[in-house]
Amino acid sequence: MTQAVTETRDLFSKFDALIAEREALLATGVRDPFAIVMDEVKSPTQAVIKGKDTILLGTYNYMGMTFDPDVVAAGKKALDDFGAGTTGSRVLNGTYQGHADVEAALKEFYGTSSAMVFSTGYQANLGMISALAGKGDYVVLDADSHASIYDGCFLGDADIVRFRHNSVEDLDKRLGRLPADALKLVVLEGVYSMLGDVAPLPDMVAAVRKHANCMILVDEAHGMGFFGPNGRGVYEEQGVEADVDFVVGTFSKSVGTVGGFCVSNHPKFEVMRLVCRPYIFTASLPPSVVATAATSIRKLMHAGEKRAHLWKNSKRLHKGLTDLGFKLGTDTPQSAIIAVILTDQMQAVSMWQALLELGLYVNMARPPATPAGMFLLRCSLCAEHSDEQVEQIIGMFAAAGKATGAIG
Repeated sequence: MTQAVTETRDLFSKFDALIAEREALLATGVRDPFAIVMDEVKSPTQAVIKGKDTILLGTYNYMGMTFDPDVVAAGKKALDDFGAGTTGSRVLNGTYQGHADVEAALKEFYGTSSAMVFSTGYQANLGMISALAGKGDYVVLDADSHASIYDGCFLGDADIVRFRHNSVEDLDKRLGRLPADALKLVVLEGVYSMLGDVAPLPDMVAAVRKHANCMILVDEAHGMGFFGPNGRGVYEEQGVEADVDFVVGTFSKSVGTVGGFCVSNHPKFEVMRLVCRPYIFTASLPPSVVATAATSIRKLMHAGEKRAHLWKNSKRLHKGLTDLGFKLGTDTPQSAIIAVILTDQMQAVSMWQALLELGLYVNMARPPATPAGMFLLRCSLCAEHSDEQVEQIIGMFAAAGKATGAIG
């Protein structure tokens, strides 16, 4: 009797289909979109990739603060004064003068009584959501929420209730089905990072306030810096500051460095430092990072001209790509993110590579990062993109689109 041969499997076997898909794609001769190395970064809008000068249009460096002279000088001084790292968590030996200062800068910027800094923006959502909403509580969130929001739910073991993307009616309906006495955290995003669309926060807040025992957290990762009179985000622009309990953000977008934070006016907020696991059990940010962040945040308080130029760039690029015949993620420019929707993965990769060869770097995104079945190129504009660069970008899209058949 012949013994049946069993297939050898291990914990990586679940990824075999993805590995095969990637290998088949690379076999067509395209470059790996996820293996790009920037050999040199010359400015917030220019880099050298594979020896070629390249315009950067996929960095989230919205306000162009990465090369600001005051920001860079602050980081160098902190590196000299405090060394390379903290080697400890905030609650042990990891709170330096700079950590207190960046939290003070955040309180100045947002006009709040409390601010708490995390090592990344991902950890800010992970920590706040998991600490606020635990077993038996509900987190009510937009179906298109960022992975860090979903992961915060899983870590806290809260029940997840999704509502249709940006649907006020569905949000209201879902809340109405939950027990009135249950505790609920409603998580919204000012700007959604894939399509660049903005949440209708006033209507959403009004819907939430119809229901008992609800608190509201707004993620302003992609709104901080250029929305609102003070650059606080969409929630400021839309006039709901007094109705939002928590604002989460990141330093890795408009601030130009790395880190995350939450600000709030809640009188009990400081207890979060004692109960938030991703804050307690993570090494704190290096002194040079918090020094650059504090300097950048204070400069963003007076960045009206930068904000105006960024909006000008967004409107011009949106119109230019629309006129060329590209399908975009929004009918009108809503943020500094402009998503170019392609028909399938091959067209998206072909367009991405054609643009890179022309000297333009954008992000290629696909499921599960995007809504089901959607492949797109995501453009992130910067306040430092010149008028001439925006015109160059439009010309590159025209050439790449015609070469790949994405436009006629």
